[in-house]
Amino acid sequence: MDIDGTHANDGYADPAAIRRILQDTGDTWAVVGLSGNRSRAAFGVAEVLRRFGKRVVPVHPKAETVHGEQGYASLADIPFPVDVVDVFVNSELAGAVADEAVAAGAKAVWFQLGVVDRDAFARTRAAGLDMVMDRCPAIELPRLGGAA
Repeated sequence: MDIDGTHANDGYADPAAIRRILQDTGDTWAVVGLSGNRSRAAFGVAEVLRRFGKRVVPVHPKAETVHGEQGYASLADIPFPVDVVDVFVNSELAGAVADEAVAAGAKAVWFQLGVVDRDAFARTRAAGLDMVMDRCPAIELPRLGGAA
């Protein structure tokens, strides 16, 4: 059983979806909640994503440049296509971000460890996007053997 009381077989951490998102979905990741604060988990995860060849676009109200990449205040402000939206906000706010990801034309949504919204999962999947919840790509990428 996972920390939120779900089981991996609920589909929220489907190994095939994890692999598709990390290997096949594309390399432009918008990281919602990423700021220049080095002590936040989003900062470290962004570093790992970059090491694995991902372009990391910060999305934060401050719109700070992080890891040399211009930040944006919202997903709607990003003037180019985004493949994956990685969400570092609490579960109560995450559903709205998933809806914004769908509206922005993202191909997949990734909710970080501890972030779960079953309704958002259903809406996002119904819109045709892959989605993973309560997982961290910085943990999952090395498990793929560096093939991402």
